[in-house]
Amino acid sequence: MSSASFLGLPAHLAGGINPRAVIFGAGHGSTYPGKDTSGYAMAADAIRAASQGDAPLIDHWDFDLGGPLFDGKPVSCIDAGNIPTIMHENANNCRLVEAKTREILAMSAVPILLGGDDSLPIPFFNGFADHGPIWILQIDAHIDWRDELHGERYGYSSPMRRASEMPHVAGMVQVGLRSVGSARQTEINAARNYGSHFVTARDIHAHGVEAALRHIPQGAQVVITLDCDGLDPAIMPGVAARTPGGLGYTQVIDLIAGAGTRARIAGFDLVELYPPADIDGMSALVAARLLVNAIGTIVRQR
Repeated sequence: MSSASFLGLPAHLAGGINPRAVIFGAGHGSTYPGKDTSGYAMAADAIRAASQGDAPLIDHWDFDLGGPLFDGKPVSCIDAGNIPTIMHENANNCRLVEAKTREILAMSAVPILLGGDDSLPIPFFNGFADHGPIWILQIDAHIDWRDELHGERYGYSSPMRRASEMPHVAGMVQVGLRSVGSARQTEINAARNYGSHFVTARDIHAHGVEAALRHIPQGAQVVITLDCDGLDPAIMPGVAARTPGGLGYTQVIDLIAGAGTRARIAGFDLVELYPPADIDGMSALVAARLLVNAIGTIVRQR
């Protein structure tokens, strides 16, 4: 685990009380042959480090949330540290992520995963198999519907394709799409045939976050998967695939808050932060603030 937890949160709550949310990090999922994902593995601890300036301030008023992080109540989120994933040990990495997700859900807590690359949502989603049905709200520049790449079906180009095959996934809304991405016509057709709701970045810029939220059924359980390249590189430069025209910070926190109001956030992952490409720690700081907003929304849910 990092020498400092996210916001200085504890690893356990006193008195054996179950937390409302549990953060855990995973550096590696299913890495493509010959690829090096060690840069992504730095992300969880970079986010933790970026949060330290606000660690003494968690009881202060947070204007993003309309009150203190824990809404004036005791701390109810813990940081469980990083699970021991190893690059290229794909099957075992997936097993560890899924098992940790299931463990947290068994506590009636909301799992919050810090990656790592965008292969990690696949075992994260699998962890909800006994807790469905779920809807997925994906924030990403890309649709991630490749069936396989370099012979690997569980890599970072395939999470939404794999999610579509999971019986407990009832539907998905894909937000922030732009540019050419990795979507060939065959992937577009597959996603549309499944019934995925595409909401481009331009849709959000023109019509607001309701353009995405209206597709989520009232009262549904939602897992939010946030690829950092869904945000505009002007505020999130620390990604491997910088694409102009992405979502702004306020749009993303409004999506998180809106999902928590319209439905119930059952899980949250944040992936694809690439610290070697960051500029002056800006991306890690933005990611830390997004995580604060996710926690604040989750602890305010019924």
